[in-house]
Amino acid sequence: MISVNGVTKKYGRLLANENVSFDIMPGEISILLGPNGAGKSTIIKCIAGLLKFQGNIIICGNQNKSVEAKRDLGYIPEMPCLYDMMTVWEHMEFIARAYSLDNWKDRADQLLERFELLDKKKKLGNELSKGMQQKVSICCGLLPDPKVLLFDEPMVGLDPHAIKELKNLFVEYKKAGKVILISTHMLDSVSEFWDSTNIMMNGKIAARRTRAAVEGTGEDLEALFFEITEGKKEASQGAETV
Repeated sequence: MISVNGVTKKYGRLLANENVSFDIMPGEISILLGPNGAGKSTIIKCIAGLLKFQGNIIICGNQNKSVEAKRDLGYIPEMPCLYDMMTVWEHMEFIARAYSLDNWKDRADQLLERFELLDKKKKLGNELSKGMQQKVSICCGLLPDPKVLLFDEPMVGLDPHAIKELKNLFVEYKKAGKVILISTHMLDSVSEFWDSTNIMMNGKIAARRTRAAVEGTGEDLEALFFEITEGKKEASQGAETV
């Protein structure tokens, strides 16, 4: 599971995350919703252990920056960062060696096939389009078969086939008991499979909902999202005008 408790992150005087707390259980797909600049990517990077922060984050019972936690964690960033002079297959081998994986080649081939990259195995990183780089990044993140998966705006730049396969993988991993956290500002892209959602605004969790609660009350999640994000934006602009 993921347990985020009282996480605060500052960049100098800028408060990017303020006292953020939430839990995600095995077999749960949780969504971080919010406009650009709401603090979604920052909390994802904190969970991944890429940033220093105040507070506490536990991954499968271990502190998030521990080796044990990192073995359980897969992180797919918003912007793919491939090595220019490494081939697609060399990226997969690099991950396999980093995680000391055995018998990984068949799984690597299966992932590349699902994302239509088998014929690109010998292509260098700098020869790929941004969409293809994103697909390679996804395959690298999934290769170790981690228990916890973090996706930061994963569908941006993907072609329709890749989006379909990624959504299928979300459902497969949920059934396998994985913990999945997806950051996005596009509610319609995740509407069919989310279990819980945290709506972020100005670095804070402004609202939390579960699918069961929304279906039980008939609440319109999209209306809530715009009420929180646009309503608070208008209030902030009004305060600045006064």
